[in-house]
Order: sequence, then structure tokens, then C-alpha cells
Amino acid sequence: MHDGGGIVFSIFLIFAGAAILSTLALYTRQSLLVVYMLLGIILGPWGLGLVSDSEMIKQTGEIGIIFLLFLLGLNLHPQNLWHMLRKVTWIALISSVVFIALGYVVGRAFGFNNTEAVVIGAAMMFSSTIIGLKLLPTTILHHQHTGEVMISILLMQDLIAIVTLLLLHGAGSNGLHIGDIVTIVVAFPGLLLFAFLMERYVLVKLLSRFDQVQEYVFLLSIAWCLGMAKLASLLGLSDEIGAFIAGVAIAASPIALYISESLKPLRDFFLVLFFFSIGASFNLQFLNVVLVPALILGVLMLVFKPVVFQVLLHRAKEDKKVAWEVGFRLGQISEFSLLVAYLAASTDLIGESASYLIQATTIITFVVSSYFVVLKYPTPLALTEKMRRD
Repeated sequence: MHDGGGIVFSIFLIFAGAAILSTLALYTRQSLLVVYMLLGIILGPWGLGLVSDSEMIKQTGEIGIIFLLFLLGLNLHPQNLWHMLRKVTWIALISSVVFIALGYVVGRAFGFNNTEAVVIGAAMMFSSTIIGLKLLPTTILHHQHTGEVMISILLMQDLIAIVTLLLLHGAGSNGLHIGDIVTIVVAFPGLLLFAFLMERYVLVKLLSRFDQVQEYVFLLSIAWCLGMAKLASLLGLSDEIGAFIAGVAIAASPIALYISESLKPLRDFFLVLFFFSIGASFNLQFLNVVLVPALILGVLMLVFKPVVFQVLLHRAKEDKKVAWEVGFRLGQISEFSLLVAYLAASTDLIGESASYLIQATTIITFVVSSYFVVLKYPTPLALTEKMRRD
């Protein structure tokens, strides 16, 4: 951390810098998400070094992802979610096979060994929950359905990501035990059951009795969100899945809309830190080594992901316009891809070059995909009043 003032000084630099660059971005019609990542590169340890503890910033920013998934769960009725999950399971599985194959082929073509190519391919399977849903309006009926489709695919990808991370951890340590797999299989339905029992017998009674005390509702909703996230983590699932289930469990409550609106500023604060940390964590010294394969891999993902999702969703009887929009909104790789890179590198399954290839590809697809979506579709961050939807 910078010697001039610790965490307070770092937060000041991040938000003051973000305000300045965001002003320039709005005048030049650029995406704000790109601004946050660019600021991380400039101020981070591999740039000016003014904010050196990018890991701490990243961990703080991940709270924003938890709140994002919680708020999205609040907008999904459980029956609608169950229907969509049944519809998109095969879509998530087939698309994952296609994307892992593309990543594997590119990895092998640029001289990475078989294990590294498999890990590179695995990192390509996922689309970004944050990019996809941060740029999705929730106030239009059409986009509510689009959101249901996207969230269902992303939730299935999250489950695939958990299994992938479990396999990587096992391959890099003492091996994968059958008990680990059983834990995952049992944990997810168990967490769902616990959430809905808590909602029915505890939360709904507390909210109905004290819903006039807004501060209490605010505190209770944050405690419920973070508590479920932590419980999911302890069960071997992800914090994000726990937060999402917490939101879905109380989505039918009349107070859900108030909770959703009151937590948005808190979510946005932490998401700025998260995107900053992505830029800050990238080592520019590896850029000349991975730039060409990262550009090729990034272009392949940006082109093939929308096409693959469009074809599969259209075959699932989705409207062609909705299928294309979902495809483009999911046309990047994911923050889970960064976790794959970090874990595989920390367990010596891949070298630094392969890890930074995944990181560079993630940043490239984040930048291009978010910029394209902001220009083409309605988003909360749109550059014109006509396209801006919250």
C-alpha cells in the first residue's frame, strides 16, 4: 500500500481518478467499465505504482460481485428460474465444450503444452457475470426475460466453474477425492432448502413486522446476503452462488423492490474497486509475450460466443432477436477465467506465460464486449438518453 496514506489514500486515488477519466470517457463516448480497468493499469503496481496492494483492492471489490448477484436474484421469481434452468442446461454444456476446444487449439498452436492448453481452454468456457448483468436493464419487460435467460446460463456456468476449480485444485495438490464431489452435489440443493426455509419461517416474519424501519430492512438484507455467501463458501460452493440464492429466496417478498433500490449504490462502489483491481493485477512485462495469442484468442471468443449462443438459443425456441442479444451480452470471458489462471499458476499446472495469456484475453474481451454492448443495446451506462435504461 502507498506510504502516503494507506487505504484511505488508495481509495481517494481510485475514485478521484475514476471521476476524471469517466468525465473524459463520457465526452468521448467510451464505456465506463473500460475506464476502471485502464485506471488500474495506470495506477497499479505495474504502472505508476501509486496503489500497490491490488490484491487487497480485489478482495474488497469482490463484495460488489456478491451484491450484484444478490440484487439479480431479487428480480427472479423461483418458478421462472427453475423453468429457465431446465431450458438452458444443455445450452451451457454444449457451448462450454465448443469454447474449451477453441481455447485448446489456440494454446497448442502457440506452443503451450497439453496441460496448459487444456487450462487455457477451460478458462474460455465462462462468460462474465459482472459485464453481462451490470449492463442489463431491469426495468423493461423484454429485458427481464433476457435477464432470466442470461442469469440461467451464467448460473449453470458458475456450477461448471466450481467443478473446474475443484478439479484444478485436486490436480495441483493431493488429488481429487470422491468426498469433495459428493459435498458439491449435496451442498447446492441443501443450500436452496435452507434458504427457502429461512425465508418462510424467519425472514418474512421479521420483514412484515419491521418493514417500516428502513434502516433495519437495510441491515437485515445485507446480513442475509453476506451470511448466505459465507455459508455457500463453507459448503464448497462460491460466495456468488450463495448471494444469488439469498436473493431468489426473498424475490417474492413485497419488500424486495425496496431492498434492490437501496443496495445499488453500495454495489456500484465495490464494483469500481473490482474492475480497478483487474487492470492493476496485470503485469505489463508479459504483454509482448502474450499479446498476439491473446488478440487471436480474444477475437475468436468475441466472434464465436455470440454466434454459438444465438444458434443454441434459437434452437431452444427463443426469439431470434433475444438470442442474438443474449449472445452479444455474453460475448466475453469471465472473472472466473482469472480465478482459473491464478489457481492453475499457484499449483504449477501452468507457467506464467499461460496465466498472463488468460488474463490478457480476459481484459481484451471485457473491453471490446462492454464497449460494443454499450453502443448497440440499452444499458444503465449508455452514452445517450435514448439508449440509457436502469
